[in-house]
Amino acid sequence: MFSHVMIGTNDLEKAKSFYDALLGTLGVQPGRVDRHRIFYRTKTGVFSVSKPIDGKPATPANGGTVGFVAASPEEADAWHATGVANGGKTCEDPPGVREGPQGKLYLAYLRDPDGNKICALHRM
Repeated sequence: MFSHVMIGTNDLEKAKSFYDALLGTLGVQPGRVDRHRIFYRTKTGVFSVSKPIDGKPATPANGGTVGFVAASPEEADAWHATGVANGGKTCEDPPGVREGPQGKLYLAYLRDPDGNKICALHRM
């Protein structure tokens, strides 16, 4: 359905350091910088971080979350720990199993250094 997801940052170098480490836990190669953007390309899509083109400060989406697929609960935990170690902040409940209409999910939530809400999700 999606070709890519792009979120904003106010510090491209800090964002690259954070997402290179974070997404590396999921097997994603380090991002490539293209002017004011960073691109992380995989077989299943593209994630990008960009300084706003209009020159105004980047702000996190109120109500928005970007989710990344984790191969296991352990990978989601490593993702979360790496995020916290690199300037992210835990949010929501601690990483763990959540049950809902779609079955059991293992979720780990963070806010990146710019305040964007992100999560690692493993379908159990």
